[in-house]
Amino acid sequence: MKSEQRISGRTATNRLRGIVWRHAIILTLGFSLAAPLRAEPIRLHPENPHYFLFQGKPTVLITSAEHYGAVVNRDFDYVAYLDTLQAWRLNYTRIYPGFLFEPVDKFIKGNTLAPKPEGLVLPWTRSDQPGYRLGGHRFDLSRWDSAFFSRLKDFVAKAGERGVVVEVCFFNAQYADTWPISPLYHENNVQGVGRCGHQDVQTLKHADLVQVLDQYVRKITTEVNEFDNVILEICDEPALTGTPFALAGPWIAHEIDVIRQTEEGLPKRHLIAQQVEGPVGGPCDFSNDPRVAVVTTQYVWDADVEQMGGMKALDAKYDCGKPIELNETNYYPVWYSGDKVAASRVEAWEFIVGGGAGFNHLNGVFTVANPTGNTPDNQQILQALRNLREFINSFEYLKMRPDRGIVTGGVPADALCRVLGEPGRQYALYLHHSKGAKGSCYTVTPGNYQENLTLRLPAGVYQVDWVEPASGRTIRADKITHEGGDRTLSTPSYTVDIALRITSKSG
Repeated sequence: MKSEQRISGRTATNRLRGIVWRHAIILTLGFSLAAPLRAEPIRLHPENPHYFLFQGKPTVLITSAEHYGAVVNRDFDYVAYLDTLQAWRLNYTRIYPGFLFEPVDKFIKGNTLAPKPEGLVLPWTRSDQPGYRLGGHRFDLSRWDSAFFSRLKDFVAKAGERGVVVEVCFFNAQYADTWPISPLYHENNVQGVGRCGHQDVQTLKHADLVQVLDQYVRKITTEVNEFDNVILEICDEPALTGTPFALAGPWIAHEIDVIRQTEEGLPKRHLIAQQVEGPVGGPCDFSNDPRVAVVTTQYVWDADVEQMGGMKALDAKYDCGKPIELNETNYYPVWYSGDKVAASRVEAWEFIVGGGAGFNHLNGVFTVANPTGNTPDNQQILQALRNLREFINSFEYLKMRPDRGIVTGGVPADALCRVLGEPGRQYALYLHHSKGAKGSCYTVTPGNYQENLTLRLPAGVYQVDWVEPASGRTIRADKITHEGGDRTLSTPSYTVDIALRITSKSG
């Protein structure tokens, strides 16, 4: 009996242990299924560092964005603006966090980076001493304005809720008309910092100014550290207004280190970006610097002071193994000519289909009066960019690279063509008719076009889809069986541009 009782007791105990163990497994699985994947900042994709990994997915950044003033311009309704980006499935924006803003209506009426004086909100608080050039008291560079940082963090948070990545660009070259209104100009702050010309600001020549700039970079870096939807960009156009490359380069390198040292004591590490400006391999070319993760460019090919354009970078910098961004185009609509909507469309499509990782169309339609950018022409631009994002996402683009050998004939002399491909598996092709291939933007040349393109393809069965970029619709779909070698594909008729998607159906 005692033996039977011991056996029965052990059995009961084992059963109880089994129940507890099963419940523990169920609870553990429940918690693991319910808990989200560990969040981390946007980073380079480990399978292909030419692209980003964001929220657990391969990511290409595509947008048409306001002129970087969403935070410093208190009158701008950034929630309405971000809602517009989300509605069009765009996932990228760019801001200046206080170092540079512009006189009211500079470049274009309603320029968001040119707030009215009463709408200006900046990182530094005002002192009790009058004398600021735009009215009111001068700035105290030793104290931060909590209203600015509340607005900054709310903007980044609301962008993140909508899946929008924010590129925070600390600096831009100061201009002759922006430096005298800057809080960092000596007449506008109680410390008397900034006793220099605008060409000296982005240098290491003035220790007191460098100290203030370092504090600014540390503060912004610290305040946005908690967010995953942030890329930290050092300086836009550092030598545009006369700063020598030899002086701007060491200053940029210094500020890169300031960011890195600041984040060493913080929970998260963010990607650092820097524009290529000046001679290739020169003082302001950080594309091969391991501290810089993202290569940024501006305009189509070349602009003032040798700013490297996006298309040029796809040819010259792709082998750096980093994402390449075209993060500023001509200022729409004032710096475009001809069909401005089509000109905006073709530069985006060519760049992304050519292997770019981020595209930002600089859009002056977004204003304080119209934060949603709701105009008929802008609807067409946003639709074309949404179509582009959907087109590139229809591929397994992590497996693709620029392919300069697949097209062996049929591209007219007045057309531009780029291909992204994975040999024998998938190809994206984009073709457009435009002038200005070596300048800052394109001017499209509409016509009645139809080409016979010769492509060198491995043997296989392929789905061939011709896509209209403006509408996103597939205008012809074919299935072909190919024995290998050259194959001629005839485009549908089109007026400016055409895209092609080829996917293997073999095996």
